[in-house]
Amino acid sequence: MPFPFVLSTTSHLSYQQHFTSSTHPSLLSTATSERNLLRSTLKTHKRLPTAEQSTNLKEALSVLTSYLRYICTLDLALSGAVINDEDIELALTKEIEVEWRPTLSSGSIPGRDVDRVRGQGLDYEFFFVHQTYAVIQNLLARQALLGLYASSVPSSDQRTGLIQVATQHLKTACSIHNFLIQRANVGDGPPELAPSAVDVSINTQSALQRLAQAEFNMLNAFKDDPYPAVVIQNRNESDRDWMIKAPEIPKTRAQVLTRLCVGAADHAAGASAILKTEKRVSKDLLDYVDDLKRTARARACRFQAIGADLHGETGKAVAWIYAGLAELGLEINMKDGNSKASGLNKLKASWQERKEEKRIEKGGARWGIDAGKSEEARILEYLEKRLIKSNNTVHFQKVPEHKPLLNTLPGGMNMPLGGEKWQPPILSEDELVQMRAPPNTDATAQDSSGDENQDYHDSRGPGPAGAFPGTQGEYKESYY
Repeated sequence: MPFPFVLSTTSHLSYQQHFTSSTHPSLLSTATSERNLLRSTLKTHKRLPTAEQSTNLKEALSVLTSYLRYICTLDLALSGAVINDEDIELALTKEIEVEWRPTLSSGSIPGRDVDRVRGQGLDYEFFFVHQTYAVIQNLLARQALLGLYASSVPSSDQRTGLIQVATQHLKTACSIHNFLIQRANVGDGPPELAPSAVDVSINTQSALQRLAQAEFNMLNAFKDDPYPAVVIQNRNESDRDWMIKAPEIPKTRAQVLTRLCVGAADHAAGASAILKTEKRVSKDLLDYVDDLKRTARARACRFQAIGADLHGETGKAVAWIYAGLAELGLEINMKDGNSKASGLNKLKASWQERKEEKRIEKGGARWGIDAGKSEEARILEYLEKRLIKSNNTVHFQKVPEHKPLLNTLPGGMNMPLGGEKWQPPILSEDELVQMRAPPNTDATAQDSSGDENQDYHDSRGPGPAGAFPGTQGEYKESYY
C-alpha cells in the first residue's frame, strides 16, 4: 500500500509581475487566478480533519489539473514553441521567486511543519506542481486499497476493481516521476532548483520512481494473491462464514508471483539506497521503504512455500515460511515442529498488529505505514499452522534449514507499465484564442490571503505578546 504522503502548500505568485505577453494578455492573469485557487485549495485541504482529507482528494486533483494546463502552456511558450497553431509571445521581465513546503523532509522540531523553501525560476514551480500531482495519485491509490479492509468483505469483482483503480493511479504517479527525471537530464544538466527542496531533487524523483515501480509490482502480485482476502475475512468479527476453503494458486503462477515480489524488493532496495544519500529525508519514508523491501521478500518466500506445497514438498514449504518470517525480522525458536517467537518479540508483534488494525478501522492517515509488514506476518502465521498440521499428520517430511533457501530465490521481474508516458496537458486552441482578449480586471485581483501564518491575525495587527488570536480589541494600549 502506497506511502501516506502529505500535500504541500505554497506561497502567492502573480505571473503578471514576472512575464509580459503582447499576443495573449489574458493568459498571465488567468494563470494567476488558477494558481490562487490551487493555493487556497491546498491550504484548505491541509486544515481538514484526517477523515475528510481523503474525500477532498478528487476536488484537489480537479483544481490542480486545471492549473497544470496553464503552467505547461507557459513553459512551452517560454521556450518559443508553437502551441495548437498559436504563436505565443512571452517575455520574462523578472525572475520568479516562489515558496513551496517540502513534505519529504525531516522537521527540525518534532510535530512542527518544515519551513517553506524559496526557489527561483519557472522550473521550480513546474517540478513542485507535478510532484504534488504524483502525490495525489498515490493518495488516491491508498484510498482505493482501504476499501479492501472495509467492515463488509468485498466480493471478488469488487476487490479486482479496487486493485485496478489503485494500479492505474500508481502507473500515473510513476510516469510523472519518469517525466521529471527525463526533463532534468535534458540540456546541460538538472535545473538549478532550491538545494533544500528535497521533494523535487533528482535523487528523490529517482527514488520515488523506483518506489512506485515496487508498489506497482506488489499490487500486480496482490491481485492474484487469495490469502490476504482470507486473512481479512478470518479477522472480520461480523463475518458468518465459519468454514473457509483453502485458496488455490496454479504452480506456474506461484513462480511468476515470486519473481514479481523479488523485483519489487530490488526496486525498494534501490530506492532506499538513493534516499539515504539525500540529507534531511523523512525518517518515516526511509522506514517505509525498508519495510516494503522486507515485506516483498517475505511475500516471495510465501509464494515459494505455496509452490513447494503444490509439488508435494511440505517440509520444504514450512522452511520457506520460516524464511519469510525471518525476512520480516521476527525471531523464530523451533519447538515441537512449530515456530515460537520469543516472549517480548511476540508481545511486540501482537501489539503492532492491533495498532495497525485500529489504524485501518479509523482509516487514518498513517494506516499501512509499515508497508503491509504486519499483514504479511499474519498470512505467514496462518499458512504456518496449516502446513505444519498437514506435515505432522500426512506427509511426515523433514523441515530443512530455512536460511540457505534465501540464496535460491529466483531473479526478479517487473510488471511493464504499458508504455505509458506522461504528456503534460496544455490549453486547447479555443482557450488560447480567448486569451487574446484583454484581461478581466475582476479576475486579476491578487490573492489577499497572504502567508498562512497571517490567517490568524486581524487588521489590527498581531496584538500583544501572549494574546489569544482575535482578542486584540480586549487589550488597552500601554502607557509606557
